[in-house]
Amino acid sequence: MSLVTKRSTMTFFSDPTDHLSHRVRIVLAEKGVTVDVIDCDPDGVPAEVSEINPYNNLPTLLDRDLVLYEPNIMMEYLDERFPHPPLLPVYPVARGNARMFLHRIEKEWTPLIRIIETAKRNNKRSPSAVKELKEQLTSVAPIFEEMPHFMSEEFSLVDCAVAPILWRLPYLGIELVTKQTRGLQDYQYRMFNRESFQASLSESELEMPRN
Repeated sequence: MSLVTKRSTMTFFSDPTDHLSHRVRIVLAEKGVTVDVIDCDPDGVPAEVSEINPYNNLPTLLDRDLVLYEPNIMMEYLDERFPHPPLLPVYPVARGNARMFLHRIEKEWTPLIRIIETAKRNNKRSPSAVKELKEQLTSVAPIFEEMPHFMSEEFSLVDCAVAPILWRLPYLGIELVTKQTRGLQDYQYRMFNRESFQASLSESELEMPRN
């Protein structure tokens, strides 16, 4: 019998240290989904993941016969599957803007995070990537002075993607404590104290440096 058919509840195979897995865990917590979260070593992915995911990577979401292995698709699927509370704007323009910023994170921020993390694992430094990521975050900081969430009065999928990155800034060697980033600092405080964010944290993430 295939391993896929053995699970009757939703299962999330998660990297407990990676911000992409973290963002999905926040959505799961925000929606109050009953899910079996399995922390996995990305360098030793379980055979079950290898069977159901052609890319053999994390995160992987299994919901009965459905297998998803792209984090943003997982987030939108969960938002549609469990519509309350909604995590994407109702209006098409606002929804499009949210999706474009998620795309921007994938194209601009995520590659820099990968460079920094890889360097740290090899006991090296990546000052140019640290500098560029800090500049990118500083450039969007004014957005967080206008509304309690990312360009919105309501918590959204964009917040689910941004908050895990901000949580990792001390670990990545980035400090954003300036007058220019005050709105972003306030935003971090709100996000980190949100119930779903606290519930989403893995043991590894709880042990990450905070200052």
